[in-house]
Amino acid sequence: QVQLVESGGGLVQAGGSLRLSCAASGDTICISTMGWYRQAPGKEREKVATIDSGDNTYYADSVKGRFTISRDNAKSTVYLQMNSLKPEDTAVYYCNTQGFRFCAAGSWGQGTQVTVSA
Repeated sequence: QVQLVESGGGLVQAGGSLRLSCAASGDTICISTMGWYRQAPGKEREKVATIDSGDNTYYADSVKGRFTISRDNAKSTVYLQMNSLKPEDTAVYYCNTQGFRFCAAGSWGQGTQVTVSA
């Protein structure tokens, strides 16, 4: 099982920036896709951004043009650069991994709080 360690969350004013980091350990060779999800109080968890082994990216419409996902394969780390933050971005952000076939590399991070004040 892959273990994930997140960092970078915090409190920021609207219009500010944060960079989230998620470092994976364990069977990292089996990781295919890495990504970020978020969940606000009383709301369902939603997919924010993902990046696969071919560096194909996905972004939710609500964050396009503001967030950028990237990965460092040598360090088995995924990043989420968040710019022009809005109060509606406030949520707990979770790192996620998916594995290739026959690899048990799916995992979730503990979550990191991002709070954006108006």
